[in-house]
Amino acid sequence: MEPRDLSAHTVYQAGRGIEEVARELGLDPDDLVKLASNENPFGPSPAAVTAIRDAAGSANSYPKASHADLTEKLADRWSVSPKQIWLGNGGDGVLDYLARAMLEPGDTVLVPEPGFAYYGMSARFHHGEVARYGISKARDFALDAETVLSDYEGERIVYLTSPHNPSGGRFSLDAVAEIADETDDQTLVLVDEAYGEFADGESAVSLLETRDDVAVLRTFSKVYGLAGVRLGYGIVPEEWADAYARVNTPFAASEIACRAGLAAMDDDEHAERTVETAAWAREYIYDTLDAQTWESHGNFVLAEVGDGEAVADELQRRGVIVRDCSSFGLPECVRITCGTKEETKRAVAQVNEVLH
Repeated sequence: MEPRDLSAHTVYQAGRGIEEVARELGLDPDDLVKLASNENPFGPSPAAVTAIRDAAGSANSYPKASHADLTEKLADRWSVSPKQIWLGNGGDGVLDYLARAMLEPGDTVLVPEPGFAYYGMSARFHHGEVARYGISKARDFALDAETVLSDYEGERIVYLTSPHNPSGGRFSLDAVAEIADETDDQTLVLVDEAYGEFADGESAVSLLETRDDVAVLRTFSKVYGLAGVRLGYGIVPEEWADAYARVNTPFAASEIACRAGLAAMDDDEHAERTVETAAWAREYIYDTLDAQTWESHGNFVLAEVGDGEAVADELQRRGVIVRDCSSFGLPECVRITCGTKEETKRAVAQVNEVLH
């Protein structure tokens, strides 16, 4: 007996962890700086840590109340109906729910290249097909309506990453609206705003007031520092919000995740510190790194270093973990997460030494 044919499916390649690299190279984990996975360098909010500890004692219960509380809090935050909030096990869980709700077998989705591999993975899991639109380094990773529409051929879902990973660019609200205007009535424009808190532009959530063909993805993994508890959410048009009950897994987000999310949303100081430090780190990297970079609206910067794999390997030996971008089709680049000021300065100094 064998599973179904999975030969067309890709494998998601995550950034390397501190423990993994330390074991491989025989280094002390405490001496390593991980700037490869766009994680929050300050960790989760202290309030969220307390909430996680408190919630551990009720982990035997299904998270019905906390799920409802978090849904209502997010709906209030975005001025939408609670039915428009779809909680998930990380942003990837929400992508799965939207694929289940939208795709019939054989439907095609349009994904960015380079981009988040799980867009296409999720579509294929749900028996969809995948087409791509190119985000070109030759055009400085320009994100505009033409970039997407030039490759659009009636796909069921069009994925926009804003800010885009790994380039850091973003779509303007006008560009998102133009894409939605120019695509078919039955095409969903899905705007992934996982890094939205770091950007200075208006969220695409505002388009949902007048449209039923745009949805937005957000996560607690980045600015809130809760990547390890897996909590994300979608904001969908009110007209088809009820589909959630038909496609989600029972209790899509855990008791611990929901309680952590509720607490994190109240800790403005932690979120502001994270955003401000990322803004400082981006500017420091632009100004100090001896390599070409691109303006970023996320908590990371893409840099062209020649041989990304070789540079990343040497940096690991020096105790700094960055993301080799070969898996994004950019083997000449590395992506550097914005760390604390100390971590960022150390990373830039080491990159410069390696390049010289």
